Amino acid sequence: MVADGLYASLLASCLLVGGASARAEAPHRVTVIVDAFGDVPAVQHDWGFAALVEYGGKRILFDTGNDADLFARNAAALGVDLARLDFAVVSHRHGDHTDGLRHLLAVNPQVTIYVPDDEYFGGSVPATLFERSVPSLPARMRYFGGRVPATVAHGTPWRAARFVQVTDRLEVAPGIRVVRNVAAQGPFTDLPELSLAIDGPEGQFVVVGCSHPGIENILRSTGAPGRPVDLVVGGLHLLTASDAAIERVIGVLRNDLQVKQMAPAHCTGEPAFAALLREYGDRYRHAGAGSVVNLPVRP
Repeated sequence: MVADGLYASLLASCLLVGGASARAEAPHRVTVIVDAFGDVPAVQHDWGFAALVEYGGKRILFDTGNDADLFARNAAALGVDLARLDFAVVSHRHGDHTDGLRHLLAVNPQVTIYVPDDEYFGGSVPATLFERSVPSLPARMRYFGGRVPATVAHGTPWRAARFVQVTDRLEVAPGIRVVRNVAAQGPFTDLPELSLAIDGPEGQFVVVGCSHPGIENILRSTGAPGRPVDLVVGGLHLLTASDAAIERVIGVLRNDLQVKQMAPAHCTGEPAFAALLREYGDRYRHAGAGSVVNLPVRP
């Protein structure tokens, strides 16, 4: 009995050590699945963005690209198993970030997907639309014959998807937040957009889709006061910005926000790629299609 007890104790210890070892060996990285630049022969280029974020044992898909079939091919070429996800995040409603949802839901229909509070992803038609009624009209001229349902569902191309609409800032796992912002001006005014913020060993890692609300505003809203931004990955929407506007944004990133590393992608634009490379030097991380951006972990 003593021997049996000793064996059981040793086995339990081995399992604990093995479990800890497996957790320690889990990858901590961002794998870019879709983008329009890069040098990995196995993947195709396309406008749009999609990336797999792996950190702290979590597997998170961020955006789904511009073409569901190409997204599927690139994911397969990179060995990304979309059936094994903890959850997904869609930054905003534009097609170059959402079309791959068709493939994702085909292979992983039960996955939870965090989306902005945008009618494109379903939800309800605002009840305020029906507040001003005219009861004297004949029933045939009244919405729903004058008997408006308490909730009117808004259509979406993905009715069966398990969408969770994010209205502010939401902690989706310990040290992992989905953050909502809205563009205050410009052509994308009132467009809600989500970003992903992860607490790392020395600061935050922030993954962005297009940064329509402004990368500065996004980084100021990530919910970790006093923690620096260690790395930004994704699109900064400087594609059509003037050189002066690009330099202004870079100055804010380096001097005000003290962002340590940059891995710009998608709609950042070639002039901004060049300017960021000059400014950040060896702290500039390449994030083209097929690239892997490794994330530091606690020793």
